[in-house]
Amino acid sequence: MKKGFTLIELLIVIAIIAILAGVVFVSLDPLKRFQSARNAARWTDVTAVLSAVKVDQVDNGGGYLSAIAGLTTGLNYMISANNTGAAAPVTGCNTNCSAVTAVDRCVLLEDGFVGLAKEGYLANIPISPDNPSIPTAWDAAHSGYYISRDDAKQGAITVGACSAEGGETISVSR
Repeated sequence: MKKGFTLIELLIVIAIIAILAGVVFVSLDPLKRFQSARNAARWTDVTAVLSAVKVDQVDNGGGYLSAIAGLTTGLNYMISANNTGAAAPVTGCNTNCSAVTAVDRCVLLEDGFVGLAKEGYLANIPISPDNPSIPTAWDAAHSGYYISRDDAKQGAITVGACSAEGGETISVSR
């Protein structure tokens, strides 16, 4: 009698290895891990912006930065930074952001001379990580984040991300 494996035994072992490899690959889905990493960066950014706005408010005796104080309550505005010192962008601010419903809804939180970063509250205005399903990349004029003020809630500020992935909604309010 010869010792060895039959063809059936080899096929069963190969099938088991293939099933295990498939389970491991699905559980370690790299696409989902990249989405989670980009969403984590977005959570960090919106929290940092909101904290900077609130610290600035406290330091200014309860008043908001003039750009935020001028927002129409209840509307979302694309956060923009213009580090060149030139005039603020006024159109195209809702580029691929469903939360910002009009092209003229920009808020310049950094203009090269004053703003959250220039006053030391942020290192710079964050730019959202690119979402592969949205063709336009975010930049300083279109940060990928929005902000709103709600006077009905005692002037609560909400900062959110335009391009959260995986069905997640990213926004914080205070």
